[in-house]
Amino acid sequence: MTELLTNARTAGRVNPAAAPGETAAPGETGKPLVAGPSAPGETAAPGETGKPVVAGPSADRTKAPRATRRRLGPGRAVPFGRLIGPVLVVALWWSASAIGYLDPRILSGPGTVLSTASDLISSGRLQDNVLISLQRAGLGLLFGVAAGVVLAVAAGLSRTGEYLLDGPLQIKRAIPSLAMLPLLILWLGIGEQMKVTVIALGVAVSMYINTYASLTGIDSRYVELAEGLDLSRAQFVRKVVVPGSLPGFFVGLRLGVTASWLGLIVVEQINATSGIGYMMFQAQQYAQSDVIIVGLVAYGIFGFASDAAVRAVERRVLSWRRTLAG
Repeated sequence: MTELLTNARTAGRVNPAAAPGETAAPGETGKPLVAGPSAPGETAAPGETGKPVVAGPSADRTKAPRATRRRLGPGRAVPFGRLIGPVLVVALWWSASAIGYLDPRILSGPGTVLSTASDLISSGRLQDNVLISLQRAGLGLLFGVAAGVVLAVAAGLSRTGEYLLDGPLQIKRAIPSLAMLPLLILWLGIGEQMKVTVIALGVAVSMYINTYASLTGIDSRYVELAEGLDLSRAQFVRKVVVPGSLPGFFVGLRLGVTASWLGLIVVEQINATSGIGYMMFQAQQYAQSDVIIVGLVAYGIFGFASDAAVRAVERRVLSWRRTLAG
């Protein structure tokens, strides 16, 4: 059998991969019969020479439908989609107030809050307090961001800086800023300097932690490449350090913005004479829940808007990245 298959293969009559009993067409020479998964009993056409007969799936057999690719990402972004959650919360609040589920003496309804906000705006009281609060939060954010970035760069690019700075800052991270209020009041008094310092401390810690983590997370191969290209210190910072630390910087900035509003809420209720927190503290003494909610809504609007602004800048600056955020 083996000798027969060898002679037939040499003569070009039988395909070695053909099924047992399958033979070439009569009169066909010089070309092999290429057998595939054809139906049993299928043979080549008589008299066809010089051309292989390819036996494969029948022509009328349709292709199997291609499987649909499963999508694992979060999906396509919707414009202004982040407003859906706050709108649903307001709608739920409005509905609960309309059906009488909420006691207006404990939690005023949206209609009452809007009326109170209109009265505060017409009297100029809300604008004055908002401007003072924005000034405090802005100064604290500015000083905190600057201090956090400088400390992160000093600790991230130098072993000496890391050994001297990282330990104390990690200890400060474990100590809440509120716990330092008595000491800061003793040192700085109860004026604007103390309020801005409390806000700046919370912002600086958030900026340091995230920027430092991003700096130390830069791949060491980029450092070796920069050394191989003989880059100067300034070129290394501009081409390696800055692009590598920007993602962590923006995360820290978002957390810092939130920390500035949290610190503002606290310091404006401690011996303050102006600001949104002072307005809310005064309303608490007279059981004016509508004024308190106006202050909370103002804090929420400013916090949401500032975070959205940081997100927009982040998408613009880091447009080269392809992430799940889109």
